[in-house]
Amino acid sequence: MKQRYYRFIFMLIFVGFITVAASSEVIFNIQYFDKKIYYVQGSATDPIFIQMTIINNSPSTFHFKLSDERVFSVDFDVRTMTNQMLEPADVLIRKRSTSQQVFFREISIEPGESFSFIEDIRNYVDLKDAGIFMVKAKMYPQLYRTGINDQKLESNRLSLSLRPFSILGPDGIPLEMDADTNAILVREKLSPDKVVEYLLQARQKEQWEKFFLYLDLEALVSRDSVRQRQWQAESQEGRQRMLARYRLELQSATIDGDIATIPMDFQIERTSYSVTEGTVVVQERFKVGTYVERKRYTYYLQRKDDIWTIVDYSVVNLGTD
Repeated sequence: MKQRYYRFIFMLIFVGFITVAASSEVIFNIQYFDKKIYYVQGSATDPIFIQMTIINNSPSTFHFKLSDERVFSVDFDVRTMTNQMLEPADVLIRKRSTSQQVFFREISIEPGESFSFIEDIRNYVDLKDAGIFMVKAKMYPQLYRTGINDQKLESNRLSLSLRPFSILGPDGIPLEMDADTNAILVREKLSPDKVVEYLLQARQKEQWEKFFLYLDLEALVSRDSVRQRQWQAESQEGRQRMLARYRLELQSATIDGDIATIPMDFQIERTSYSVTEGTVVVQERFKVGTYVERKRYTYYLQRKDDIWTIVDYSVVNLGTD
């Protein structure tokens, strides 16, 4: 009887060891979704998006719960260079202190697979001071519970630099900055074909701040009749939110994926323009699996204050090589 008892205890310890070992092979990784220059003053148009990825390197399936309200699944630990932890954001405190039913879905990651989603740090941490900070994320597989969060995955660390204020242009709109050189990106008086070339080269190098420089997002949003009606009904603040959401959706390729797809190479075939309107036709090639797909893009541009911007585009499939 005593021998059977010890055998049972040993099996429990062994199973517990295997569980811990398996969970240690589940990696929680974070990286910037759209690396750029960040400022203290946060708004709907200046989020700090972090891509969070759970990688299952264990030999067994990893199960976890993902809350519809992400504050019950993840958290951010942001500290100054003197190791002082920043205060949580007001929106985080409200959501966690409000009595509510937490809805979630069960996620299963098979061995060798991964699962990713994106979160804005500004929804978690009060970023009110400029400086350099260290960012770490936490993932709660069984959801966040006040005072009881023994089960969690901790990520790698990122460095976050917050500038005190943005530089405003003559029209009052913050100027974009080059994330590599910290130089202000200013629209130059380029010809229509050079504008399109600038956009495509920026996309090839995954330089989003340059990719958006000559795009008229308001005009592109209005390409869709449903969004156009919504745009017309929105307030100025609502329109800013629409533009921010549209920009994010372009970057994640959930809408208008064609214009944001990275071309292997491209060749400008024809350029024509008048005083205020221009058209640039480009043949672009894309690597798709084991073959190369060819498409002909027609970019439509408008000129305002001597600056050409892209307001629309169309695509024709040319087949594969």
